[in-house]
Amino acid sequence: MSSKNADKASLPSLAQRLPRHVAIIMDGNGRWAKSQGKMRPFGHKAGLKSVRRAVSFAAKQGLKALTLYAFSSENWHRPADEVSALMKLFMYALDKEVKSLHENKVCLHIIGDTSRFDPRLRDRIQSVEVLTENNNGLQLNIAANYGGRWDIMQSMRHLARQVQQGLLQPDDLDEELINRCMSTRSPVDLVIRTGGERRISNFLLWQIAYAELYFTDVLWPDFDENIFKRALDEFAQRERRFGGASPVDNMT
Repeated sequence: MSSKNADKASLPSLAQRLPRHVAIIMDGNGRWAKSQGKMRPFGHKAGLKSVRRAVSFAAKQGLKALTLYAFSSENWHRPADEVSALMKLFMYALDKEVKSLHENKVCLHIIGDTSRFDPRLRDRIQSVEVLTENNNGLQLNIAANYGGRWDIMQSMRHLARQVQQGLLQPDDLDEELINRCMSTRSPVDLVIRTGGERRISNFLLWQIAYAELYFTDVLWPDFDENIFKRALDEFAQRERRFGGASPVDNMT
């Protein structure tokens, strides 16, 4: 085999260079609405179109999982009318999108502390999850009333109860056991944040330990397939070390 062919053989395929699990912090709805001379809820409605585009694009690209940060545990501190509008939009989205998601084999899972939602919304969440739970397409996680610290805390509480009941010994606890108790078990390969901010905002703290980060100034309602592809293309060019040295470093 020639050196040229050997080089080609050593290159990862496109599928190997794609992230398996992408997480997106959907930021900028309020600023987008302000730029249009509208109230903040108008931006959240516009952002729903970007959610549809992102989910469709992720499925077409063959990604295994997509996690969207829809509502953080800190968002309850926003004005009451905005929170109310977000809850109504959440219910509307579940009702409107579930048929299409199911037809496209998307498995939908809501991660976060849903106990604070009203009973009608909780019932709708449960029915949608049951309907799509056996679908084998894209795993779509919607983080609602979610916080990364809460996720780790609820995992620790679950394991502590098992230790208290004698089902586990303290020395049995390891990363794999903790991972099994997290809201989403698959590690995140790529985190995308829109809106120009450069922070994680308490999102998937356990799962993004070795994720690549991609920040864009584009506000979420303007996020489209081209920007998503740009993030995937940049991911494909990065060298993921997972804490180890690069091959070049090992040669010196």
